[in-house]
Order: sequence, then structure tokens, then C-alpha cells
Amino acid sequence: MHKSSKSHLDPRQPLVVDTTKLPRQPGATRALVRVAPAPADLGLELITVPEGSDLELDLTLTSVSEGVYVSGTVRGSLSGECGRCLDEITEPFEVHLAELFAYADSTTEETTDEDEVGRMQGDLLDLEPVIRDAVVLTLPANPVCRPDCPGLCPECGARLADLPADHSHEAVDPRWAALRNMSNNEE
Repeated sequence: MHKSSKSHLDPRQPLVVDTTKLPRQPGATRALVRVAPAPADLGLELITVPEGSDLELDLTLTSVSEGVYVSGTVRGSLSGECGRCLDEITEPFEVHLAELFAYADSTTEETTDEDEVGRMQGDLLDLEPVIRDAVVLTLPANPVCRPDCPGLCPECGARLADLPADHSHEAVDPRWAALRNMSNNEE
């Protein structure tokens, strides 16, 4: 889970949602369909969502007695490099969200642990930590361009997929290398 933000939320930020038009009656719902720019550092070392790229939000906000329940999907594009051959990877992603944002004054059993539930600031809620958690947790730590990627040749560094099947390097024991050079000089 995420820790709730203690800073003041700015309703002009693309991932901050104003729930003023959502009645505080349990069961009331509102759709939230929006395209927002991806925040910085949304990803891992080898694969990430490029900063500023489009995040497509298709969410439902549901009023519950403790706060606002947000559910739906977030779609976007990933960019990075293969952990085996270092080729560029670009692929779409889709993650599902299901998160409760508690009202500031909610003190039910589900909402008393500050670290376990997001808090609303007035009528505002911040989707960035929830989206960050959902996206980063689905990313592979070692992404590959394809499941059977053979990687790079450990000797010459060329992509094994581009090399012939009989590609090899003559392995010479370094202790005998001087003798090998002597026989080449005698010819």
C-alpha cells in the first residue's frame, strides 16, 4: 500500500481528482475518463513509462461510507531495453486499480491505519501513488524483447540472434598462448 501524501493537493494537477460532484451517499458513482501525462520516474531501471507520455484513465468513483472507492483501468506505453540483448522495448500496458480513499475524518476499522489507506484532502484525492504502485508492481525486473531472446555473445558482444548458428570463438588457454604465437612466427 502507499503512504498518504501530507502536502496540499493542487486540483490542477492531472492525477488529482476533485470529487465535489460525487454525492457522499453510499452507492453513488461517477465515471472518470481522462488522459493524463505520466509522472516522472514511473518504472524500474530497465523499463519505464516515459515521463509525459499518455496515461489513459478509465475509472469509476464510488461513494462508500468510509470515503471514495476508485476502480478501473489505466493504460499506457512502456519503454526500455531488453535485459539480455539490450534492444529497445516498446510495448503497451494495462493495470487495474481498486483503492479506497478515506475521508479525512473516517475512523472505521478499515481506515484507521494511515499506511494502509489513502486519505482525501477535502474533496480531492491523489491517484499518482496508486497508479505508481499498480504499474511498478507489474513490471518485470529483467524485461526481455521476446521470451526466447538468446542475448549477447559473451566473447564478442554481438547479438546471438543475428549470428549464424555455428558462431564460436576459439578458446585458447592463456598459459599456452605464448607457445601458439611461437608456432605462428616459425611459419
